[in-house]
Amino acid sequence: MAVDRGTLLSVEGLSKAFHGVAALSDVSLQLCGGEILALVGENGAGKSTLIKILTGVYAKDAGRILLDGAEVAPQSPKEAFTLGIGVIHQEFHLVPEMSAAENIFLGRQPHKDSVLGHLGAIDKARVLAKSQQVLDDLGGNFSAATPVKNLGVGQQQLVEIAKALAFDARIVIMDEPTATLSSTDVTRLLDTMRRMKARGIGVVFITHRLEEIFRVADCILVLRDGHNAGGGNAADLTMEQTIAMMVGRHLDKLYPKEPAAIGDVVLAVEHLSRGRLLRDLTFQLRRGEILGFAGLVGARRTELMRALFGADGDVTGRILIDGKEVTITGPEDAVRHGLGLVPEDRKLQGLVLNMSIETNVSLACLPRLARWATFVDRRRERALTSDFLDHLHIKARRPDQQVRFLSGGNQQKVVLAKWLALKPKILILDEPTRGVDVGAKAEIHALISRFATQGMGVIMVSSDLAEILGMCDRVLVMSNGAITGEFTHDEATQEKIMARAISSTTLMRSAA
Repeated sequence: MAVDRGTLLSVEGLSKAFHGVAALSDVSLQLCGGEILALVGENGAGKSTLIKILTGVYAKDAGRILLDGAEVAPQSPKEAFTLGIGVIHQEFHLVPEMSAAENIFLGRQPHKDSVLGHLGAIDKARVLAKSQQVLDDLGGNFSAATPVKNLGVGQQQLVEIAKALAFDARIVIMDEPTATLSSTDVTRLLDTMRRMKARGIGVVFITHRLEEIFRVADCILVLRDGHNAGGGNAADLTMEQTIAMMVGRHLDKLYPKEPAAIGDVVLAVEHLSRGRLLRDLTFQLRRGEILGFAGLVGARRTELMRALFGADGDVTGRILIDGKEVTITGPEDAVRHGLGLVPEDRKLQGLVLNMSIETNVSLACLPRLARWATFVDRRRERALTSDFLDHLHIKARRPDQQVRFLSGGNQQKVVLAKWLALKPKILILDEPTRGVDVGAKAEIHALISRFATQGMGVIMVSSDLAEILGMCDRVLVMSNGAITGEFTHDEATQEKIMARAISSTTLMRSAA
């Protein structure tokens, strides 16, 4: 049972504008002790602005924030933390070489109660004991003395949470905390949130993964275009109703997979290995097929995709395209042989954020747009970009807008456009919908399905099992750099995939 300590946080009529453009308009919410409130909405709905106001990053233009009935207006994250508001970001802020305990108390270390304390000596025993207590309360199964670099991703997430709870945070805001976690670590984190709830802590949970919300949230608040768009008790809402409030319309299908004619083998990989990272991988991809790769964090699916694209060296084995063996020693070879790669991290690896949409779209095909092999034909570049803005429904003010100002879903579409401009035979998609809202996710799924119906071979890596099951014709499961399972669309289930994902034994195929 949760400990209900009454209303902890009230937000009344909060508004904020930037350069005359409203980011929030008359937004209100309530959070009680011992309650998990899911805050959902598409990218650009106002979630980040709301959180930054609550944590003192932005100043509000209008409205009130009340803690325990008293009005507050935090002017900095430090002041918000002093008020008992902690925030857990998607990206960890940890020092790998330091222990978990040292990270938890970093910058806030207690001094010894002695003359040495007056000289600046840190009470390391108290730091270790308090950190261990908090980690144990969160369900951690590791020593607080362990260096962070030796912890798994899920354990590092617990250290981030402990940084807030060690200093008695009463409200914890969790911003996309499951984005980089495996299914197992997600389950553990949701259990941790339940423990926090039982202790009377109010939790604000922000995620694009709606299935997680219905596993753990008590209430849901939906924002759309900076306004309250609805919500209520999670038990009284369905996922379809929540999505409709988020996007302002009903999405018929989140996974709009169209039937595609499966053709000849377009890619064959035989005994591909890379040191101890990738081990004797053999598989095929056919035209019109969407081939999914599932597995836990550390399964090395991304390493396989980079190896296929020539991004990493020391690869052995054979790669055949349309039945002919090819040599891929770098991305330029991959592009020449008809491969495109939408990488796992669009901001670091897929886009040049300070460049325009049209420049990003044309990056991979500049030779085709060049005049006299020297100058880029700007009219052809603009025409190419305009076509993709229309066909992929990229929402932007104009083609020369910098991509850093686009939402996550529209940025992802720009990366897709960059590779589609090359008309690849094989398109590799590594986490294609990570960090995008549900409306953009449905649109990207529809695009992927369309690519397959046009005869393209598609490889999709995803940590979202629902996405794998909803979109893929066939699923390969990886563990520790090896293929440990293979299922057709009709055979695949979450249980079967997870069983193979935790297996360390390579799938043995029969000669047939």
